[in-house]
Amino acid sequence: MIPPLRRRPTAPRHRPRRRSLPLGRVGRARAVGALVVALGLVGTVAACGEEDPQDQATVTGATQDDVKVFGNAWEPPSFAYDIPLTVTQPRLETVWEGVGAKVKDGDVVVLDTYAEDARNRKVVANTFGGEPRAVRVDEKKMGTDLYRMVVGRTAGSRVLEVAESKGVPLVTTVDILSGRAGGQEVAQSKNEPVVTRADDGTPTVKIPKDAKAPSELAVLPLIKGTGPQVQAGQLVTVQYTGVTWSNGKTFDSTWGGKRLPLTFRLGVGDVIEGWDQGLLELPVGSQVLLVVPPDLAYQGTSSDLADQTLVFVVDILDVHTPGAGTAVGKKAKPAKVSPSETSAPSGP
Repeated sequence: MIPPLRRRPTAPRHRPRRRSLPLGRVGRARAVGALVVALGLVGTVAACGEEDPQDQATVTGATQDDVKVFGNAWEPPSFAYDIPLTVTQPRLETVWEGVGAKVKDGDVVVLDTYAEDARNRKVVANTFGGEPRAVRVDEKKMGTDLYRMVVGRTAGSRVLEVAESKGVPLVTTVDILSGRAGGQEVAQSKNEPVVTRADDGTPTVKIPKDAKAPSELAVLPLIKGTGPQVQAGQLVTVQYTGVTWSNGKTFDSTWGGKRLPLTFRLGVGDVIEGWDQGLLELPVGSQVLLVVPPDLAYQGTSSDLADQTLVFVVDILDVHTPGAGTAVGKKAKPAKVSPSETSAPSGP
């Protein structure tokens, strides 16, 4: 199979044909050691090692119950707590509940993680500035602790855990994003490829009989998302299925089997030109049909698809700006609010 995530020779740009799309804005653990492993924080936490003498402070009396979480969806959170924080028992709760479906075993989800060493506020994880983690929900593969943070909660939720690992108090949030598009469906027009979806969201594409392939890029929204708009240079996470216009056969897909959503950088040549143009400025949560002519796909390459018009159904799941938020290893600034105050964070 030949995915679209492949550099190709520069092609002339065409103005894509777009259907109108309104835009808007979104939408108790056991030991924490297993969670640290599941989130990939082992090396980072270990690197924290012993506390820097400059970070040592008198005991504040602050515990896990004093931690407050602030911030908006699609962005790294900010925490309010006094350091050093003492964890007397693990704390696990939902910061906000998403409006998506409840996550169950076998579902594909995308996880955005942010974590601080609560001795000194050093960041030990921040996927908002890089690539999120796509997983298929399975307790054995995820580990019990991460599994319990995710399963049974609704997509769009932000979950907080305050716990200790090998003497290191950690404040962690995990944002749970759906592995499929979600929003208002957009009616399809006649003479366009027809898209149907299985219960798990897997799309099937039927090419209209005797229809002539368009000579220019067509961008046809199928579901209107409510997340932030995709911008050039950002990291985009998607599910997709690709078929050839000539016979309607699927040549690649991230759906089913052991495949998972893919993340790539838009607008820098990481993907075919038809994707760089067609996904630009679409909101996260959208599903879009891209009809890509050969000169915006694999024309001029040795690919078997070099002379083919390609049809993609793309679900846009997440978007990040590289380097967003505090870098791992740096100290985060505390939220601009006293730990004694309360404030409800905004969320999906």
